[in-house]
Amino acid sequence: MNITIFEGFSEVLLEVFFALLPLLVFFLVFQFFFLKLEKEKLFNIGKGMILSFFGLAFFLQGVHVGFFPAGEVMGEKLGELTFTWVLIPIGFVLGFVATFAEPAVRILIEQVEKVSGGYISEKIMLYTLSIGVGVSIALSMLRILVGFSLWYYIIPGYLIAVVLLFLSSNTFTSIAFDSGGVATGPMTVTFILAIAVGVASVTEGRDPLMDGFGMIALVALAPILSVLVLGVLYERKGREESESKS
Repeated sequence: MNITIFEGFSEVLLEVFFALLPLLVFFLVFQFFFLKLEKEKLFNIGKGMILSFFGLAFFLQGVHVGFFPAGEVMGEKLGELTFTWVLIPIGFVLGFVATFAEPAVRILIEQVEKVSGGYISEKIMLYTLSIGVGVSIALSMLRILVGFSLWYYIIPGYLIAVVLLFLSSNTFTSIAFDSGGVATGPMTVTFILAIAVGVASVTEGRDPLMDGFGMIALVALAPILSVLVLGVLYERKGREESESKS
């Protein structure tokens, strides 16, 4: 085993410890004064916190030694392709599969299906978010290749989102804006962003700092739009069912 993969691991462990410490203290305060959970429940929660601690630590270490370098190298190789237009469909596929692997997305769609009583299924939410993020990554690659400003995406995107707010239900509005934050999770930020920076670094006339970044803003916007569109479709479906019954 190459021992260099654990280089700087002690610093990562310390960072994760101090990140989780306030949550642990907060829980203990609630346990002492309000919750008063049984010992077996506390034991299971403790095991979960330990697993979370080491899981986060190993994941962040993997990001530093694996995801970032691999993403940058892949981006550089993709940027050197003769047919650069292929970056657009590749970007869509990368965004789609990254969302499928996003842990926070899995939690969100499970909660949505549970709270909605199965009315909004996990599968529909997962495909809606994945397609939205895939389109945003494809548009990010187009922006790098063409070189136009990020404002051409952000301003029209949020204007469309405001219009969709009036056409969708309050339920889908709440889910949509939470989806924007959930989609910008560790998989997208660590891997896809590194690829975008790598592409910008080898593309003639592009600055990795100016053109490689800004992608996460689009990733946060795309699920909002896709879920609001889904809400509009659900509203239309509900009206059609009501009319057919009447």
